[in-house]
Amino acid sequence: MTEQLDELEDLIRDERLRELRIALDELNTGDIVDFLERLGVKDRAVTFRLLPKDTAVEVFDRLDQALQHEIIEGLKDSDVAHFFESLDPDDRVRLMDEMPASVARKMMRHLDPRERSLTNIVLGYPDGTIGRQMSPEFVAIPEHWSVKQALEKVRRVGADAETVYTLPVVDRARLLKGVVSLRELMVTDEETIISTIMSEADSVDADHEAEDAARRCADRKHLAMPVTDKEHRVVGIFTVDDALDILERAETEDAARHGGAEPLHRPYLSTPVLQIMRSRIVWLLVLAVGAALTVSVLDAFEDQLEAVTVLALFVPLLIGTGGNTGNQAATTITRALALGDVATRDVFKVLWREVRVGITLGSTLGVLGFTLAGLVYGWSIGTVIGLTLLAICTLAASAGGLMPLLGKALGADPAVFANPFIATFVDATGLIVYFMIAMAVLGL
Repeated sequence: MTEQLDELEDLIRDERLRELRIALDELNTGDIVDFLERLGVKDRAVTFRLLPKDTAVEVFDRLDQALQHEIIEGLKDSDVAHFFESLDPDDRVRLMDEMPASVARKMMRHLDPRERSLTNIVLGYPDGTIGRQMSPEFVAIPEHWSVKQALEKVRRVGADAETVYTLPVVDRARLLKGVVSLRELMVTDEETIISTIMSEADSVDADHEAEDAARRCADRKHLAMPVTDKEHRVVGIFTVDDALDILERAETEDAARHGGAEPLHRPYLSTPVLQIMRSRIVWLLVLAVGAALTVSVLDAFEDQLEAVTVLALFVPLLIGTGGNTGNQAATTITRALALGDVATRDVFKVLWREVRVGITLGSTLGVLGFTLAGLVYGWSIGTVIGLTLLAICTLAASAGGLMPLLGKALGADPAVFANPFIATFVDATGLIVYFMIAMAVLGL
């Protein structure tokens, strides 16, 4: 497939648009999306205009919101209105979040009253909540209906719904009473009353945090979950494919921040170089400040380094060991927070566990360091290295376990408190511990 995409890029570069149009007709929607994500802004706009209208609608719906925004900027007003209206309300809101407010308002005016009303329902919930990610297009089944009536409604309005595989069951006041699957309706006698076959509903409040709701939907293997308001009335449906999209975005952000960068929120090959630079420069500056602190610590202990120059040889080893130990702990706890395995109230449990892990790791590495350094540089140096490894591993594991919890308690992304800050903290404090132990053991 990669070779085929390269050939398509050659067609664009040589401006052989007729051949490109024919080649695009032979690709499925997923392949076209992959191809568009590799292109620059201008080439992407040219290629998109070559797609048949029905194909273009499908492709547009599957592109990232940032790329949708760029395509819309290059389309005529009539085309913009068509593609904007083709989106589901929740996808439409995510695209509007990428746009200037004036452009978003203009596009809303082109919608028909029904689509505008559905979009406003989603817009009414705060960013980061599941209400902002749900679809207000769903099929609700009254509990007193028969299976026959329910199937007739699914056939009549199901084409406009987000999903019909999981159907909320409601009472006369539209309060959620349970759920019933399309499979259950298909295999049950038509005269059976819905309330006798419905299952207990695993619902989520519209104001609930989106990532947590997505995690619950995926973990419990739901195809969809009803979304309710504070009175427990059904206001939307949340599907597993949307849940997986949310989790993918969250894990992409965590992975980027663990590596000391901000997430791009768009495919790499379609991201401008300056945007990639901006995503990395902030954390490089933070790490530069941390490096300056490390240099200050080394400067403060310059006399000790001059007295026993061999101490300088072990600085990279100790800094690297401490940083890696802290990052391992932070990554583990950040992931545990995301999965709901730990919460901020578990801070002392986490601390006690990581202290023990750090002591165990430090003891193992310390014995190894003591033996190797002692054999080569003398047992006094071996003692310094062994004790320092024990202390640094314990300190780093404890700090690495606590920092994500601190970030969560402060309302920040726990991943931000992981690698960059831990590297800075462990490097400086680890060196101080190292030289304090050296001064005590060697009598400096």
